[in-house]
Amino acid sequence: MNRQAQAAMMFLVGAALLHAGATDLYLRYVKAGLRPLLLAAGAVLIVSALATAWYEWRRSRRRTASTASTASTATEHSHPEPRISWLLVLPLLALILIAPPALGSYSAMRAGTALQQPYGYTKLPTGDPIPLALVDYAGRAVYDHGRSLDGHSVRISGFVAVDSAGTPYLVRMALNCCAADAQPVKVALTGRIPPVLQPDAWLQVTGTYTARRTRDPVNGGPIPFLQVTEAKPIPTPADPYDETWNN
Repeated sequence: MNRQAQAAMMFLVGAALLHAGATDLYLRYVKAGLRPLLLAAGAVLIVSALATAWYEWRRSRRRTASTASTASTATEHSHPEPRISWLLVLPLLALILIAPPALGSYSAMRAGTALQQPYGYTKLPTGDPIPLALVDYAGRAVYDHGRSLDGHSVRISGFVAVDSAGTPYLVRMALNCCAADAQPVKVALTGRIPPVLQPDAWLQVTGTYTARRTRDPVNGGPIPFLQVTEAKPIPTPADPYDETWNN
């Protein structure tokens, strides 16, 4: 590609980043805290593209004004840029026009649980059921042995995954940075489970702590159970990833 084409590509990439950052689309790729950096990167690319296009326009005018540059221009035109290179624009258009699905049960059941022992536990609010992040429940159930959950019912949400043995899980994909490094945290379900579970469907589950646990068949990590008392479907959240697990 020549400089003008490169400037056009930079402009499109910058526009795609601004579009993703200005909407919830960016949450399919990176964690929420990176939104300012994404917008800044898009703005820098657009400014750079405009500066490159302006510089090339000025240089082209100077070439046209001189006899020596005419021969140079003719030489360039004798070797036109391959038009197939413009197919590089298609992924950018896909990014702008098509929102990819978040990672789901297929990825979750092929990766081991990423549950890590937290540095500490915040005090739970009063009232029942207590709304908790799925990762928070899993950490308290495994590493605090449910002590802070005793006598409480909790409410967590996530998407459904089912292993080869038919065990149902509620899962959230946890991010360090972006979707490329997403790893699952899993909570196995027991008790009043809906008779039909659709993988990747989102559920809000109310239940109580149980000491029962299992091992992830992928990496041997601990997976706690939740004794379900109520479950209901919910829409896919705007932010499908849980980014609090590494705090």
